[in-house]
Amino acid sequence: MELLFGGVKEFDVTLESDPQPRLRDLIAHIKANLLKGKPELFVQGDTVLPGILVLINDSDWELEGGIEYELQDMDNILFISTLHGG
Repeated sequence: MELLFGGVKEFDVTLESDPQPRLRDLIAHIKANLLKGKPELFVQGDTVLPGILVLINDSDWELEGGIEYELQDMDNILFISTLHGG
């Protein structure tokens, strides 16, 4: 997946928003500012592509509210691709 981001594996991101930024805002920020490769390999609409596991502080994002999760200071958001070539 780091090929989509110019070989970079980790980013520190600060989002300023009122109201509190949500995970959907982070995904939009990533698409607009950090993604170097083909966006269709990472995003689909306003969420990530099926097959990309998202962890919020080591917890499945579906347990935390999905794209509506309100981001908190020092959150660790991890994107893991389960997609591979055949």
